[in-house]
Amino acid sequence: MTKNRILICTFSALLSGFFGGYIGGQITSMLHSQKCQNQPWGLKEMCNAWVTPGAMWQGSTTGIWTGTVLGAFVGGLVTRQPRY
Repeated sequence: MTKNRILICTFSALLSGFFGGYIGGQITSMLHSQKCQNQPWGLKEMCNAWVTPGAMWQGSTTGIWTGTVLGAFVGGLVTRQPRY
């Protein structure tokens, strides 16, 4: 049972980390691109191109860490054995 528990916890942590990285990158990118909304069209596109890579990096890194920790925690809770 211990080997299955390790596999389940690892899989849930990795899956949750990848999902958290994707969602975190998207949210942070949207928030950072709002800074460019008041620019004229040409400058707005340049601003978005400048802001997006850093925002994606920041958000995805945060999402990966948070998702991995929460996924491992949930995986551990799901697979724990009750003590009698």
